Amino acid sequence: MVDPSRARIAYFSMEIALENSIPTYAGGLGVLAGDMLRSAADGGVPMVGLTLAYRKGYFEQTLSEDGQQIESPSAWDPAYLTERMEATAHVMIEGRTVKVAAWRYEVAGLGTESVPVFLLDTALAENEPQDREWTDRLYGGDRRYRLCQEMILGMGGVRMLRALGYDNLESYHMNEGHSAFLTVALMEEQLRACGKSTQGFDGDMSELREKCVFTTHTPVPAGHDVFDRGLLTQVMGQERASGLAAAGLMLSGQLNMTELALYSSRYVNGVAMRHGEVSRIMFPRFSIRAITNGVHAATWTSQPFQDLYDRLVPEWRTDNNYLRYAKGMPLEEIQQAHAAAKHTLFETIARETGVALDESALTLGFARRAAVYKRADLLLSDPEKLQALTKSAGPLQIIYAGKAHPADEEGKAVIRRVFSNGAQLRNGVRLIYIANYDMRWGGLLTSGVDLWVNTPLRPYEASGTSGMKAALNGVPSLSVLDGWWVEGHAEGVTGWSIGDDAPRDGTQSEASLLYDKLENVIMPQFYTKPLVYAEVMRGAIAFNGSFFNTQRMLRQYVRNAYRFHELEPGEPEEVGFVRKAS
Repeated sequence: MVDPSRARIAYFSMEIALENSIPTYAGGLGVLAGDMLRSAADGGVPMVGLTLAYRKGYFEQTLSEDGQQIESPSAWDPAYLTERMEATAHVMIEGRTVKVAAWRYEVAGLGTESVPVFLLDTALAENEPQDREWTDRLYGGDRRYRLCQEMILGMGGVRMLRALGYDNLESYHMNEGHSAFLTVALMEEQLRACGKSTQGFDGDMSELREKCVFTTHTPVPAGHDVFDRGLLTQVMGQERASGLAAAGLMLSGQLNMTELALYSSRYVNGVAMRHGEVSRIMFPRFSIRAITNGVHAATWTSQPFQDLYDRLVPEWRTDNNYLRYAKGMPLEEIQQAHAAAKHTLFETIARETGVALDESALTLGFARRAAVYKRADLLLSDPEKLQALTKSAGPLQIIYAGKAHPADEEGKAVIRRVFSNGAQLRNGVRLIYIANYDMRWGGLLTSGVDLWVNTPLRPYEASGTSGMKAALNGVPSLSVLDGWWVEGHAEGVTGWSIGDDAPRDGTQSEASLLYDKLENVIMPQFYTKPLVYAEVMRGAIAFNGSFFNTQRMLRQYVRNAYRFHELEPGEPEEVGFVRKAS
């Protein structure tokens, strides 16, 4: 465990996927945060994580026969899996003092190091009944509920760190704008140190910015929380709301949390090179760089491939670059490892859903949050065409998974369309939708299908990480050129693109391109030239698995955002990483 006095980086995230049995994550943002912290533990990076406890989780998803999503709480008790800390903190909400507790979870590294994550909790007897609910549900409630949660995460998180003895932190990393109120807490600390008012936002911005790092994750407007001044005044108090307005952060009477984080940070990045470009267009007043996302290789590599890598490139766990050597792995061994992963997936599906799939049939995977821009139904937009191509090219199976936010009626409609269009398919195409997509199903699907499909509406895919998980398991991608795939795509080497990088004339054009690529390139290879297909599988591992991982990603954050560098021979060995000289 990192000693509080040695910790240098605090990582704040509204959601963190710690393990499958802890429902403190909704999707890719949380999984990315968990993978970041796992790599930090592997490398001995002096980091601490902050999130909320979410005693009722995100939600449990069940699906009716026609695709209606039904939600129920995903309740858990932190006492069974985490350790309650003695320290507490306080946050003023709507004029009431709300007490905040913390539960510690240790993210274990590959060696002896670990990274603590503190889950903030207001479900305390000392609090008013309404205040006990602020840490109940991830992405639940109305705007007031969200604002109160973000106050607890940002301001309560900084105060909890102080109560726990984390006094030597140098970088406060905001993973998306939800935690941007940490800048208010830091500014108030700064003001108190100068003997000024304890509330406000009118101190030395250069001193504040020196402490803050911000990662923006989405071009979609819904990912950038906005709060009206009236609500801010009600929840935060007049003095704080006025201070934010005086700093020019209340344009049109609203506070944009992304703008607050941008304004307060010394280093800002998007999560793929293309996303960096899009973010600079969205926020032209700010300097925005890019660090492309990755995944934690040891977590998302299936057991058959772990065994293969352990035997042929045993250094791969501590240095993911060694996966480049997969270029020389025997194709037959890659095929065998994939067949074993596919069998595990199908066996699990049969046991838990009663559906028996054909292990010899080309199986496509599409699993991600059910949001409109991700276009889960693009693959099924012409059921007759999809069915016809199987008659010329071979049988086809499609496995779907993904949740729609409870308030996202359009996302729920996408799921229903998948069910409706899928019902029109007959012989040659089998379709199944896995309910309650989580970390466990994510690992099974990204390793067990034969082809990973991704069809976002450009340019709204900031990065995406499921295809990276698939690559670690020798599963190529068929994807629109957006997000990470702009960097990971090499046609016929790591997978295939749906169209090129030029503007398209709409969904119908891309659907036709998708069907054409399946019928004339991918399915003939899979069924008549399996070793050629296996070469693409090998290329996905060697070129994408070796690069799109959080080990590489964290190294870039350490050097560029946190401004550390790895120890050189002869330097004092304190924490594995040392501050770069200014």
